[in-house]
Parts: sequence; C-alpha cells; structure tokens
Amino acid sequence: MPSTEAPPGAKRWVPPHPQSIEELKSAAADCHGCELYEDATQTVFGRGAPRARMVFVGEQPGDVEDQRGLPFVGPAGRLLREAVDDAGIDPGDLYITNSVKHFRFELRGRRRVHQTPGPAHIASCRPWLVAEFALLQPELVVLLGATAGKALIGPSFRVTQQRGRLMPWPASAQHPEDFPVAQIQALATIHPSAVLRADDRDTAYRGLVDDLKVAAAAIAN
Repeated sequence: MPSTEAPPGAKRWVPPHPQSIEELKSAAADCHGCELYEDATQTVFGRGAPRARMVFVGEQPGDVEDQRGLPFVGPAGRLLREAVDDAGIDPGDLYITNSVKHFRFELRGRRRVHQTPGPAHIASCRPWLVAEFALLQPELVVLLGATAGKALIGPSFRVTQQRGRLMPWPASAQHPEDFPVAQIQALATIHPSAVLRADDRDTAYRGLVDDLKVAAAAIAN
C-alpha cells in the first residue's frame, strides 16, 4: 500500500451485529484494514473470559504472538501472568487484547524487530476494540503502556503521569462515542515489556504489581 494512501480501516470487516468474541475473531482473520496484514503471519485477536470483568489492552502482538496467533504468550506475557497472580487477580475475570492486531516489525537479517504502531494503525484497528468492548461490557480497563493509552485516551496520554490511578472511561476517551459501553473505569500502567527492558527489573516489576493491585481492589468493591 503506498504511503500516501489512507488505510481503509477495519470497520468494513467487523460483523454488524456480532454475537460472540469467537465470531469477531473469525472475521478479524481476514482483516485488511491497514498494510500490516501484508507481512504479519496472522491476525492476533483477544482471548479470555467472554464476560470478563477486567480487560487488559496492550500495544500489538510480538514475534512469538504473531507466530502462535495468541496475545501475550511471549516473555512479556509470562511476566504479566506472574504479575496478575502476585496482584491477586483471578485470571477467570480477565480478557486480554491489543490496540493493534497485527505485528509491525522491521527485518534485520533474519530477525523481525518490533516497530511501534503508528497513529494510522491504531485508528484503523479501533473498530475491533469497539466491538470487543461492546460484547464484553467490562467493569475496568487496564491500559498496558503508552500505545494502549493513546489508543483509548488520546495523544495527550502519558503513562508516567497517569499510571496507577483510576480514571472514568469512556468519558475520558478521545472519542467516547466510539465505545457503546456503560460508564466504567480505566487504569494505566507500564507494559510488561518495559519491565523486561528496565535496568532495575525488581523495582519496575513491583511497580507493575502495585498498579495491578489497585485494579484488583477496584473490581473487588
């Protein structure tokens, strides 16, 4: 796709009245809403409880996720599962997805090196998030990292300024009309991959768990 051509967006591939996450996942497998599908192995859709009380939203699938077709199954996913356990969150209450459903990367020799999705990729994939939330109707949305925050809150979002505290959502979203859900809450924290990159992993990990404990307390009330 030429860089001057605006991506069509995912909306035309989203079923008009989906009845389940599985129906959405099946439809997303054919999504050509932006050029990322051309090089990615497959669409990586969300997974988890069909009526999850809490939804985790990350950035995009990584290399392992792209190959296996499941979100958060690589090193960052393993760390996130540990943090969920340490925070006292019941995995049965969770649904995990990404802002962008295809892996964006740059080839360096034989290695596929992660590239951050751009605003056009986030906007193109937004209809899938809208459809997921409409079905799930969660109580709390956990934003994992800057890309998820910008996708749902807007370009002014900063993890360092807004992490670890509850926010009203979708009232605080950039386009609240996009999300036909009841008033719920959002909480931002760092992406687990940031813990893996941190110089002091123990401190970064404790910060992630502390943020998730706030999320756990929010749905326990």
